[in-house]
Amino acid sequence: MNQYSFFTAQLRFVATRTERTTSAIDEQMDVLSSIADHIDRCGCFDVDENHVRIGARALAGVAGFLQQHILPEVMTSNNAVGEKQVRWTIDTCMSLMATMMAQAETTSDFEAIQLTLPDAP
Repeated sequence: MNQYSFFTAQLRFVATRTERTTSAIDEQMDVLSSIADHIDRCGCFDVDENHVRIGARALAGVAGFLQQHILPEVMTSNNAVGEKQVRWTIDTCMSLMATMMAQAETTSDFEAIQLTLPDAP
């Protein structure tokens, strides 16, 4: 178990629970699973140039889902550790999304990106 296991568990939760109604959603959930796999192996992850925007949208979706559905439940249950982890995941997903979108824009989708996560809470 690494320091980011809570994060990868949250990514996988969203990836497996999301209804894959379109090919775009299917691809986003596959990228989330891939990101989680990379993080479990080395604490960082790579996204190839063909998936930077897709991964960014997927991470933004994770943040939105957690903020709308999970964070209120965690707060209601007075779970301080869980709340800290969920808030960290929301902030980290949004930060990663912004970095990934900037990469995609500045390279016209021609470069992969390697990202390192901030220290876990």
